[in-house]
Amino acid sequence: MAAGHGGVRGQEYRAGGKELGFTIEAAGGSDRRVMSGLNILYIEDDARAAASVSDLAGQSGDRLTWEATGSAGLMRAGAQSFDVIILDRMLPDLDGITILSRLRESGVGTPVLMLSALGRTSDRAEGLDAGADDYLAKPFEAEELLARLRALHRRASGRGHSAVILYGAFECHVKARTAFRENRHLALSPKEFELFRYFMENAGDVITREMLLRDVWKMNFDPQTNVVDVNIGRLRRKLEEGFDRPALETIWGSGYRLLDGS
Repeated sequence: MAAGHGGVRGQEYRAGGKELGFTIEAAGGSDRRVMSGLNILYIEDDARAAASVSDLAGQSGDRLTWEATGSAGLMRAGAQSFDVIILDRMLPDLDGITILSRLRESGVGTPVLMLSALGRTSDRAEGLDAGADDYLAKPFEAEELLARLRALHRRASGRGHSAVILYGAFECHVKARTAFRENRHLALSPKEFELFRYFMENAGDVITREMLLRDVWKMNFDPQTNVVDVNIGRLRRKLEEGFDRPALETIWGSGYRLLDGS
């Protein structure tokens, strides 16, 4: 795809004379931009890749803000609301994993798609464990990237109808990304929170390992690792420590089930 900006309007952001990024809007003015499309933050040091994606985003009616450094992207994500974030894993100043961890720790729950030239299963698992909602290996087609972003936004919008999920003694605050049992805060990692939220959304149901790989780790195959078992073990300890009643039940040969904890 060409790296030009035909059919879109761009606005550059500068600080100290150095170009930091730009915003691409759909042709037709700001009214059209507000009424349709996604508001996307793209943190990527490759200007050609950013131009290619922004060109297609503008044609699709999306609004894309590009930041060329991790520190600038981190500041932008904390100061402005976005529908989705595209995050390159290998940036010159801050690693994408570090940026993602800081975003999640600060309460930014915006869906994140991580991009990387590192496409091994272990690399994908590391990015998803850090709190990414999807992971796409380079090189990629811009059309697939935007399709994945729309899917992420649909899933997030569907969950957003209930900002707080209640089940027995448990509370899951979706937007704040916080968890409680009997009003006691549970200090969960980004991936542990994703697991907890998934169990809360399917409270009382038996959740299979395959379902967790598909819906939480976004893997449509078994990576032949114990990543699910390890994270379930960590989550169980945090949900049950200091309480008399169990929280997660293992259904041998089937999967796991969240108990109401009361």
